[in-house]
Amino acid sequence: MSDRASMKVAVLMGGSSSEREVSLKSGAQVAAALRRLGHEVMVIDPAANGLNALSDFNPDAVFIALHGRFGEDGCIQGALEMMGLRYTGSSVLSSAIAMDKTISKALFDMSGIPTPPYVVVSRRHDPRSALELALGVGIPCVVKPSSQGSTVGISIVKESSALEEALKIALDHDEEALVEKFIQGTEVTVGVVGKRDPQALPVLEIVPKNEFYDWESKYTPGMSEHIIPARISEAAQEECQRLALRAHAALKCRGYSRVDMIVEPEGRVWVLEVNTLPGLTEVSLLPDAARAEGIAFDELIEILLNTALED
Repeated sequence: MSDRASMKVAVLMGGSSSEREVSLKSGAQVAAALRRLGHEVMVIDPAANGLNALSDFNPDAVFIALHGRFGEDGCIQGALEMMGLRYTGSSVLSSAIAMDKTISKALFDMSGIPTPPYVVVSRRHDPRSALELALGVGIPCVVKPSSQGSTVGISIVKESSALEEALKIALDHDEEALVEKFIQGTEVTVGVVGKRDPQALPVLEIVPKNEFYDWESKYTPGMSEHIIPARISEAAQEECQRLALRAHAALKCRGYSRVDMIVEPEGRVWVLEVNTLPGLTEVSLLPDAARAEGIAFDELIEILLNTALED
């Protein structure tokens, strides 16, 4: 039982994005933890039931366990704002900004946060000019949809002949594609937790069994290894935590986030993106980092819930 009185908490999970199945797993874990903590829980799938049940349940807070479009992009946050309900995670504006990788990277640039060089290719470009623009980044490069999560539609391009197909795949998922210089190094992530005084969790190194941290690596047990602390220098670890807090602040995140980065062999750190609703499944990164800090899963869920109630 938590130190706060038992509350009525609605858990939003599922949804209609490409990350629906992951969200169902996150939501189930969250709901189970909240019940163990003594809260009254109602589970709602907006794609199946809409949000009408929220009015009848009248929760003290809404725990958003949605991922991807219509969950992580500000849409559901706007609906909850209009209903006058408190919710976990970032605001409408912050959610929308973080979901759009091109806007995020522009804000990183403006804030002096190092992020790999990139260009933006749109469906409005004709194929030849799109290809020329993308080639300007150089090979190898990473091509990904601007507003998708969980590596949906992403390609690592090692030869210029593969670039056109990579652009097509990304633009099938979104109106814009981000073409980013490929940085060789150690892939790490840093969780940020807290509303009034956000704290950076330990730096976690991701070692995928596949070529990169793709969908299978993220969500299949045994397909990636999480190493805490990351096998980088102490100075690089401190820099990762510093930049995670800066990126969290630059995008006006609140409550919690997870910042993905690449660390070059000599220690230079590059910020890739910020996830405002990182996964909370049994193989997710944020819970692993929290455990390394001595925060058990149920305690983490209670901390995240309480950020929704802080002014």
